[in-house]
Amino acid sequence: MASSLSRRETARVLAGSFLGGEWELEAMAKRAGRALGRRVWHRRVAERTLRAYRHPPRDRPRELADFVFTLLDDVRLPPRLLREPVFHTEMAPGRWPVPRIDTLGDLADRLELEPGQLGWLADVRGLERTSTGKLRNYTYVRVPRRSGPPRVLERPKARLKEIQRWILRELLAWIPTHDAAHGFVKGRSAHTHAALHVGRKVVVRLDLEDFFAAVSAARVYGVFRTAGYPEAVAHTLTGLCTNVVPADESVPGHFRLARRLATPHLPQGAPTSPALANLAAHALDRRLTGLAREIGATYSRYADDLVLSADHHLRTPHAAVTELARDEGFTVNRGKTRTMGRGSRQVVTGIVVNAHPNVPRAEYDRLKAIIHRGDYDREHVLGRIAWIAAINPARAAKLRSSM
Repeated sequence: MASSLSRRETARVLAGSFLGGEWELEAMAKRAGRALGRRVWHRRVAERTLRAYRHPPRDRPRELADFVFTLLDDVRLPPRLLREPVFHTEMAPGRWPVPRIDTLGDLADRLELEPGQLGWLADVRGLERTSTGKLRNYTYVRVPRRSGPPRVLERPKARLKEIQRWILRELLAWIPTHDAAHGFVKGRSAHTHAALHVGRKVVVRLDLEDFFAAVSAARVYGVFRTAGYPEAVAHTLTGLCTNVVPADESVPGHFRLARRLATPHLPQGAPTSPALANLAAHALDRRLTGLAREIGATYSRYADDLVLSADHHLRTPHAAVTELARDEGFTVNRGKTRTMGRGSRQVVTGIVVNAHPNVPRAEYDRLKAIIHRGDYDREHVLGRIAWIAAINPARAAKLRSSM
């Protein structure tokens, strides 16, 4: 009789049977027999599985099924499934004290959602790309830029935004970023980023193109898996934090950005995106820190802004940085690369760093003129003055006194 079960389905059932109880040869073979009918090769497959996995990989049943699949080349596949195996996934031991979420049911409970609601918000069926209006989980706004394609803001709707804030607060807050990352990190800022490069002979500034859109769902999934979450939970958390922009909201004529927006990526506008982008860039930060050490330089990053500085001439590290960024899935925007010597104005995240941190004169004069005219938004101007106060309190005091 021809087999009605495929090799892939047989591997899935065997993996589930093996994970459904004691991780011991006879027990595993017995459970496989209950699911598929007794086969002489069950024991051999279980034996080879035990050699490959010392402990049951309950956080990665799909990986186990893929492994079992490789062991079924020369076996006679069973004609049918007798009993669906029952097993429960579990978190793997993790490095960080993130909350324990073993199953999709646990995740739905924590978010106070029905399973169907969870699947819809995580867009497990990929409907955002083709849906319209109220069925979408995001709203979209194009913001023009001085040069290049417009910036596409992807704003999650209220319920999804609330869930993303929970993920940021309860999960991502426990995962440390690299020391070189200064953007969106508690206790670090544009000021701490700039301060590292004060008074240097040369400052090299590079920019990463489409920083959030360049972070793929695969990298986000890797963050959640590294935190210990089982495959299905990590996959759903990834869906809750990534997005695919509908075709009618994309940027025609800008192929590279449109392609990134058309595949699952970090949406610019989601509360979780800055933290996840930092974590996805951890390997890049580590490698660029190593490069800086080799060439006697200092490296730091604020979001998409990469800076290296040194007290000696740097043999333009642009090519090396570009190559490392490409290896890590990012693209350096060549048009925004700047090499600033001591004789020129050295600016890092809007802060002049030649001798000491200072506000660009043009920014100070602009605010002074706005205040003099009197037609300004008071809260906005006070916010700009507060930013200046962190760099140059004396100038900020003069601006306040003129209001």
